[in-house]
Parts: sequence; C-alpha cells; structure tokens
Amino acid sequence: QVQLVESGGGLVQAGESLRLSCAASSIFRIDDMGWYRQAPGERRELVAGITRGGNTNYGESVKGRFTISRDNAKNTVYLQMTSLKPEDTAVYYCNARKITGWGSGDYWGQGTQVSVSS
Repeated sequence: QVQLVESGGGLVQAGESLRLSCAASSIFRIDDMGWYRQAPGERRELVAGITRGGNTNYGESVKGRFTISRDNAKNTVYLQMTSLKPEDTAVYYCNARKITGWGSGDYWGQGTQVSVSS
C-alpha cells in the first residue's frame, strides 16, 4: 500500500551537514510524514514530523539544527541536518501516516544509517 525509499545517509564529521530524502509510493493520500531514529540499545525516537499542510514538530535534541520539509506533489519528505553531533548517530527511519479510512496506520522505510564522527 505504501512503499518508502530513503536515501542520503552516510558518514560525516561533527559539524557537517547531511540531507535525507524519503520518496513514498502510495495508492492513497498520505497525511503526516516524518523521521525517527534509533541508536543501538535505545528506543526509536521522533526526530521531526510534518503534516500535509506543512505544520512541523521536532525532537528537543534537534531543534534549531534540523529542518524537515515536504513536497506533496512528489510525495517526498526531506530532512536537512546541520551542525551534526556524534550523538546524532543512528539509523534514521522515514514514517508515513494515514490517519483515517482504508489503509490507515503507520508505514516505515527500511532505514538509512547516519554516522557522525568526532
């Protein structure tokens, strides 16, 4: 029903930037999209979310450094990450959510690794 393909992860040094992209293929309209991350031994946590109308929210640890954006025509969500820190190292997962109706629920990408060296 929904396929999410992430790209843009990699290895960078502290202070550098990365941009993640997630393209969604869906047979229905997607409501919210976002990025989560999970470090080894840690719980998956919200990084940033964006509604179809463009309202955004961010995890406390990334506010002021990361920016989420979305192109509804392309069903693509982006995460611009700046001033990266070693503690940002994690697998980043794209999330798409359909809130109501047939197919409602959360959909996940396969994850992309972001590694930040000090």
